[in-house]
Amino acid sequence: MVTPSDAGAASKPYVICLMQSSIDGRLHPSRYTESPDGSRKDWAAAYESAHDALGGNAWLVGRVTMAEMSKAAPHPPASLGAVERPLHVATRADSYAIALDRSGKLHFDGGTVGGDAVIVLLGPDVADSHLAELAADGVSYIVSPDHEFDFAEILETLGRDFGIAKLLLEGGGGINGSLLAAGVVDELHILVAPALDGGEAVDGIVTYGTEGLNGKVRLSLLGAETQAHGIVALRYAVTSV
Repeated sequence: MVTPSDAGAASKPYVICLMQSSIDGRLHPSRYTESPDGSRKDWAAAYESAHDALGGNAWLVGRVTMAEMSKAAPHPPASLGAVERPLHVATRADSYAIALDRSGKLHFDGGTVGGDAVIVLLGPDVADSHLAELAADGVSYIVSPDHEFDFAEILETLGRDFGIAKLLLEGGGGINGSLLAAGVVDELHILVAPALDGGEAVDGIVTYGTEGLNGKVRLSLLGAETQAHGIVALRYAVTSV
């Protein structure tokens, strides 16, 4: 369990999973078929507009997604000194970029991504040298005591120690599935583009092992609307079963 601080009472952020999808539920727009209604650029712009409109003060992605934005090489400090576990708060900010990186493979060239302060969620086996590198770069982190992440506890820590009130969960499919299975997602928003993928063994917007999510969550429709460029925006409330 993460050690509480005196930053304030614990409070889980409100979590909205926001994704863009093809009609067949696939994740990668580079694979989508073309449409006379709009282009991939149009659909990407609509997604960014939806992200901004939701007004979250943090967004959470998996390691692969964050690696597309942070491409620094390993650079551990020559001298480790004291290393904080399980929690290191480098800074408190108005907005945060959060990455799930169980094995400590991500590296940063500073404490922000896209102007948002970085927080990394790590597994228990991450080396002290990697934690020291993150701290030296001004990156905050939370180290899980177990290989199975307690996402409810992690979210409490994000609310208490960083002041995060609304978090946008933005994939990939594996991290989306894990948080849905953990019962910590409050809403699911999907922007469905007028496109198909159709390939086999292609990532979907939500994945959860071989058993899937049947019997774990229930969706209730909150709204559906057509938007420009052929997009259909779907909103669901999410409850645990």
